[in-house]
Amino acid sequence: MTLSPNPFMQEAITMSLRGMRSSLGGPFGAVIVKNGQIIAKGCNQVIATNDPTAHAEVVAIREASKVLNSFQLTGCELYTSCEPCPMCLGAIYWARPDRVYYANTKADAAEIGFDDQFIYDELELPHEQRQLPMTQIMRDEALVAFQEWADRVDRVEY
Repeated sequence: MTLSPNPFMQEAITMSLRGMRSSLGGPFGAVIVKNGQIIAKGCNQVIATNDPTAHAEVVAIREASKVLNSFQLTGCELYTSCEPCPMCLGAIYWARPDRVYYANTKADAAEIGFDDQFIYDELELPHEQRQLPMTQIMRDEALVAFQEWADRVDRVEY
């Protein structure tokens, strides 16, 4: 589906090309907009930083959070050159922008080697059936921190 040209999406696409052409990472870009102005930009920087979490959306969210001095992006819109992967989608939900716009689909990404379907599939499986072994240990000891958090009267909810 193609709508009329959008300058914010065009900038996200430009960021995807800039990052890829600079060998920073894959062909993904994102911008965050508040009150009609771009407040943050990001491109995939996985290769340049050796950071598997340095996806365009996460980079842009981190920058926008600094600009706004807030861990919530209420009142913001996120434009991304591709439908977010599971990690980015989780980060986007935690950041709480008002809306997300995307250009390429996850199927388009899969066609060029960025296929995240296995992660979606793994999330549906019980822990013991996942490819990555997961074993719960020391729950009682870890619950101490949770209880202290629950008892704090000065905690910041998020």
